[in-house]
Amino acid sequence: MNEVLKTIKSRRSVRHYSPEQISQESLDLIIEAGTYAPSAHNQQSWHFTIIQNPSLLQHINETVRVRMAQSEVEWIRKMGSNPSFQVTYNAPTLVIVSGKSDSIAWSADCAAAIQNMLLAAESLDIGSVWLGLVRFYFEEEQNRKELEIPDGYEPYYGVSFGYKVKGKEPVAPKRKPDVVNYIR
Repeated sequence: MNEVLKTIKSRRSVRHYSPEQISQESLDLIIEAGTYAPSAHNQQSWHFTIIQNPSLLQHINETVRVRMAQSEVEWIRKMGSNPSFQVTYNAPTLVIVSGKSDSIAWSADCAAAIQNMLLAAESLDIGSVWLGLVRFYFEEEQNRKELEIPDGYEPYYGVSFGYKVKGKEPVAPKRKPDVVNYIR
């Protein structure tokens, strides 16, 4: 099977990481893959904030958990009420992807960059998970400033990266049938 298709089919959302930091070489390759994503009108409207500081990662986890516990949505409130929940799943690297808010389609550009990074990480045998719930951290302006996100950029989502814990790799869920129709 083609290596790209194999990587696409084998990539999973990893939620168990070894504490060892990923190599700078691997991180550079992952970020570079993000910059090669397609973007509307080739605006390349993304910005990447890389967080590897353990204190800041813990602060993000605690802040998100507290905010989630206050949510009106039951499943979010339940997750946030679990004292052991970590939005980053204890990964040693978190990348926040932000988009230039006056770009044509910054959210789509950022999503494409994230997907490229997820696939690059898998090709390097590095685990990753796309983090939607980290958005709770962006609700406070001071948190955005703490992350040094450039003016004019909107934080979109985060991605955790780290070495996978062997034996804890997730299994692919069964794919939904009947999601294609042809008009010829």
